[in-house]
Amino acid sequence: MPHKILNTLLYIDDDDAHLRSMVAMALETIGNYTVKLCASGAEALALLQHFTPDMILLDVIMPEMDGLETLKRIQELEACKNTPVIFMTGRSTPELISTFKQAGALDIIAKPFNPLQLPSQLETLWNQYDQ
Repeated sequence: MPHKILNTLLYIDDDDAHLRSMVAMALETIGNYTVKLCASGAEALALLQHFTPDMILLDVIMPEMDGLETLKRIQELEACKNTPVIFMTGRSTPELISTFKQAGALDIIAKPFNPLQLPSQLETLWNQYDQ
């Protein structure tokens, strides 16, 4: 059975509106994806009530609701329970990577990352994902 094509992404990151915009532009221009942006876990959970992306990119360190709690809440949503989530973080020690994967993350992309290479990284992860 052929893989579904990666079309829609949700990028959740509170760090910097400029970074969110730059990442979205690279993903839309180079990857030809439809990208929705959220600045918090709560904002993402509200959006996910009426939008189910193919993949979610999630920052770890966010105020109020961190990435692990956001992931847990996303997994509780029926429409999103099988949606692959990739953490994007500056904290990528082997222990933390193990924790993130045990929590259900597909993989981790370490910050800083090159936005121009992000579409190909996501395609590689998408193609490895057992849909």
